[in-house]
Amino acid sequence: MEIGIAAASLGGGFVGGIVIGYALKKVAKVVAVVLGLFSAGLTYLQYQGIVSMNWNKLQDITQGAANTIVNASQHGIPGVVTPHGFDSWGLPITGGMAMGVTIGFMKG
Repeated sequence: MEIGIAAASLGGGFVGGIVIGYALKKVAKVVAVVLGLFSAGLTYLQYQGIVSMNWNKLQDITQGAANTIVNASQHGIPGVVTPHGFDSWGLPITGGMAMGVTIGFMKG
């Protein structure tokens, strides 16, 4: 591989990774606030006697969703074929993107 192509891959992956990491952290913050407000609202409505919550059922549902996400991240999503993964992009772009996502997530 030519040095110029490797440098361009490393730099492009790094910049792209920073953008992705920054966006991921911003989205995670918004989702956390929305879920927190929703949970607080449900708790208040239950305290007022307006709604009745089955917290055990809610825990079972969230546990199942978390297990599904973990399994999908470890084994891939069933039915989705990815012919070219990160390993086919080569080391420079993968390494640069990994560094960029980390820095972008920290700075977001």
